[in-house]
Amino acid sequence: MKNLRKNYSMKTTYLILSLMLCFCFKSVAQDALNYTVFKNQPINFGGNPGNDQETTRLQNGRIVYKKVTVPNFPLGTDVTIKLSLRSNGDRWDKSGSCFVVTDTSKISILDVSKGEKTFPVSSTLNDKFGGVKASDTYSPVIELLRFMTPFGVGYYSNEEGKHRKPVYIPKWENEVVWELDISQLATLVSNTFYVGVWIDSWTKEGYNVDLSLVYSNRPRKTVQVKSLVNTISYVDGQSLPDFFAITPLEENFKLDKDAKNVKLYYTTTGHGGHEGGDEFIKIKNSVFMDNELVLDTIPWRDDCASFRRFNPTSGVWLKKDTASYIDEESHTYKTKEIKERIASSDLSRSNWCPGSLVKPFVVELGDLKKGEHILKISIPATLATEDKLNHWLVSAYIVYH
Repeated sequence: MKNLRKNYSMKTTYLILSLMLCFCFKSVAQDALNYTVFKNQPINFGGNPGNDQETTRLQNGRIVYKKVTVPNFPLGTDVTIKLSLRSNGDRWDKSGSCFVVTDTSKISILDVSKGEKTFPVSSTLNDKFGGVKASDTYSPVIELLRFMTPFGVGYYSNEEGKHRKPVYIPKWENEVVWELDISQLATLVSNTFYVGVWIDSWTKEGYNVDLSLVYSNRPRKTVQVKSLVNTISYVDGQSLPDFFAITPLEENFKLDKDAKNVKLYYTTTGHGGHEGGDEFIKIKNSVFMDNELVLDTIPWRDDCASFRRFNPTSGVWLKKDTASYIDEESHTYKTKEIKERIASSDLSRSNWCPGSLVKPFVVELGDLKKGEHILKISIPATLATEDKLNHWLVSAYIVYH
């Protein structure tokens, strides 16, 4: 009888646990969230503002942002960002950045753009490049996603460009879609925050974008986030970030307590200079933490031809080549000289392609002690001139327990 009661008790316990587990999984699935931030939102220079009354435009429409409120997710969550883009008439490839602002008690690029605040002197490099470094009262915005617009996707994806289209592409795409796991930033995109998108467009036609944040509500451990540097010129009047040709970028920051399992997220792209400029030459990026080299890499993309279907207005040249082919009569391989299409969008670049997202380098730093630390970024870049605007867009932050 005792064994029967024991077995009955164990079965009851297993049943209760199973029901609780099923309820938990069901609750998580029900609470998953796909939050739309922007839908068909124009980003341009002095063009159509769009119809969303909750969206604020800055810099004559080159930045759009919105206040967002989502659940807290106290047990943590996976987060994926999804950004879709279509040209609205802009034919060119442009730099783009999606960012988040959380602490409104500190000065942000939103305040500076609206003329309500100015960049602190301590955030300035070489008395010229304001808003680059973090300070006690200012934090550079943290990038959620760096991207590069393709040449004319959507607006020019029609039959007019058929003679530019390589034979291996069935059709021009109507939009480009980027997705990235940003779960390490879950604490920044929970509760209430501001999300913005910047595109370096100087045309009134510009682009249209969709932006959403997808929350799984799958429990996972959260981490703390600290912004360090961001050289993107979001604000009108910020100087072109060409200073790497003259000096490294150093950021002194303080940790209020010991930090464990620290990871550095470092995003970098080289731009400008036309042929032979920093966009098209390999330049090493060296990153130091407390004078120790933690990342030594040449950021480079040589797969840009794989994005050809997103670039209907890319410039195309003919290049002589020797092709090997199967002759229809002899059924044997022969060779002959041909002229092959090569597009501007096919060319290798400094860590980006027209139509690509830019993933951050992730560096495991181990543990960092409470107190002062120094991040140093060295890039032997090329000096900018009036018509060769060499520069590097770099952002960095750390996450830790």
